[in-house]
Amino acid sequence: MSNGFIIAGTSSGSGKTTLTLAFLAALAARGYRLAPFKIGPDFIDPGHHTRVTGATSRNLDGGMLTRDDNQTLFDRCRQKADLAVVEGVMGLYDGYDGCSEAGSTAQMAKWLNLPVVLVVDARSMARSAAALVQGFERFDPGVRFAGVVFNRIGSARHLAYLQEALAGHVAMPCLGGIPRDLSLEIPERHLGLHTADDHPLDKEKITRLGQLVETHVSMDRLLTILEVSKASGRPSVATRTKTIERVRIGVARDAAFCFYYPDNLELMENWGAEIVFFSPLTDDTLPEDLDGLYFGGGYPELHAASLAANSPLRASVNGCSQANMPIYAECGGFMYLCDHLTDLDGQTCSMVGCFPFGTRMLNRRKALGYREIQLAASSPLGPVGLVGRGHEFHYSELSATDSSAASVYAVTPRSGAAPSIEGYRIRQTLGSYIHLHFGSNPDMARHFVASCRLFREERIQRR
Repeated sequence: MSNGFIIAGTSSGSGKTTLTLAFLAALAARGYRLAPFKIGPDFIDPGHHTRVTGATSRNLDGGMLTRDDNQTLFDRCRQKADLAVVEGVMGLYDGYDGCSEAGSTAQMAKWLNLPVVLVVDARSMARSAAALVQGFERFDPGVRFAGVVFNRIGSARHLAYLQEALAGHVAMPCLGGIPRDLSLEIPERHLGLHTADDHPLDKEKITRLGQLVETHVSMDRLLTILEVSKASGRPSVATRTKTIERVRIGVARDAAFCFYYPDNLELMENWGAEIVFFSPLTDDTLPEDLDGLYFGGGYPELHAASLAANSPLRASVNGCSQANMPIYAECGGFMYLCDHLTDLDGQTCSMVGCFPFGTRMLNRRKALGYREIQLAASSPLGPVGLVGRGHEFHYSELSATDSSAASVYAVTPRSGAAPSIEGYRIRQTLGSYIHLHFGSNPDMARHFVASCRLFREERIQRR
């Protein structure tokens, strides 16, 4: 019996995200309680998973988290569901380099002992598809396959041709073929697909996604292969009674700031944080009685004019920074806390002004990859020497710098290149282009909440 399965593609762009959403919709319609996951540092796909299932989708990641960390996270979320559905990253065997499986979907499949449903884009392919599937099946004997699904087929005859080609050449069964439906594909932009905020899947589209695989994929056969059954009742999950005094941390959450690892927020909650969401786009005041602020990534460049127009909130955030409130910002959130943002059209909009920097958008990717950081100076995330891991992906750069902001990160890329300096602190405000995963070192969450608690105590004493 399997506790889940992975949907993997032969390459990026094979359609695995749409197929994952379709599988999730179909299984949810059948009444299965699902635990969705995404392999890799992606923020966008998990948002769509959550929209379809109503369950928080988590990131499994061999670059930021250890094998044990991934297994613990998977087991914790899986015990609350009948079945885990995991979307892979890139092609099945693609990872950090061409020499090993590190960081690949295949590695995660073996770590978690999950079978793979292979998605093959069959456009303009016939018998050659059998050679492709055979190669994937034989490449690593340690990877188990539940079956193959052909995507973007031209007709029923096309699928029959593909099935004939597979016969006698591969062991995995063909579970079906999906015709191309452009109306169900999610549009893309510079950081990937449109987010669940910008391109919400309504009930009608979710229903159509589920019907897509129910009509064109042998779901009953897949569930038989996986030996899946529905749990008789919700499993009991042990909870820890928290007696620690809560601190209120405001978290920016709207269309401009939507990139957060759920584990980061939950780890802070475990250390006594009360998460209070607010919108820099629409709220003209911060929530009351805050002890800290957290600005995640997203698309501030798409909403720069609206963010600039909300001068009351920008002034409130700057005032919190001036008052030494602990504030943590990453990527898009970091851009928002800088002095100004210049878009691709050369239009410059005022931002919060905590950091004496400007940022400007580029028409090319500036940075991409895993990063390990070591604190070279104390910060709200911890003392000198603390190590954490994260990921960097952006199309902007700093356009002006000022020595009044201290550099606090010594950054080592996954490639092993020489460390660089990044991460900036001014007062108790810390910003960087790197999205840190607190699961790589939970002490980061503990220290940030502790910094907020100290600020709260000092603030109360001043009253």
